[in-house]
Amino acid sequence: MNGNGDGPVVVASEIARRYGQGETAVDALRGVSVDIERARLTAVMGPSGSGKSTLMHILAGLDKPTSGTVEVAGTEITTLGDNDLTKLRRQHIGFVFQFFNLLPMLNARENITLPLTISGEKPEDGWVDKIVGDVGLSDRLAHRPSELSGGQQQRVAIARALVSKPTVLFADEPTGNLDSSTGNEILELLRRSVDEYGQTMVMVTHDARAAAMAHRVLFLADGQIVRELGECNAHQILQVLEEIAA
Repeated sequence: MNGNGDGPVVVASEIARRYGQGETAVDALRGVSVDIERARLTAVMGPSGSGKSTLMHILAGLDKPTSGTVEVAGTEITTLGDNDLTKLRRQHIGFVFQFFNLLPMLNARENITLPLTISGEKPEDGWVDKIVGDVGLSDRLAHRPSELSGGQQQRVAIARALVSKPTVLFADEPTGNLDSSTGNEILELLRRSVDEYGQTMVMVTHDARAAAMAHRVLFLADGQIVRELGECNAHQILQVLEEIAA
């Protein structure tokens, strides 16, 4: 994957994010520091309003912190202008969203290769076919999104995120719109991309089963990381969430 060296792929230091001003100001994040390790799946959990989506948006350069710094692949992104930030995201960052975000007028193959088309790159020989095969879409490439099931659309979205070999892939509630058995298939696919391609991934989820797929689980509450677990099961995750809520 892109990026260099063995250090963390994303480094956030003392990230704060305040929305609004004065008495109505809301502190979504309060001094969060975190390193995202290479070739690992990191899950981010927490109650609604804990700041997990805000954290992901800031780590991915979609939002700027009020204070603090973020480095992606060795580049400090908090001070970059819009053009440089767009270039960096194109080169280093992939996304998988809850609602797929596919272009309805393009077929599955065109949606998958869109990041390469936009950046004017040719895919490596066999790479697109390998990804397509790995996500189980080889017989669906000519179909448009409206002709695909939700699970198939999410597979297209995952293949699109992986095709440019991003340094880090952010998945925002990737199973939130899917039934549980389809969701499990998608989770296994995401974990496999970490294990087999060495893909670095950050997944925001409220689903303990999803987080149990991760190498590491970060728990946010009131805009701060309050707990961290290594590899664990859904039961252990639910226990921590209950403790945080209490």
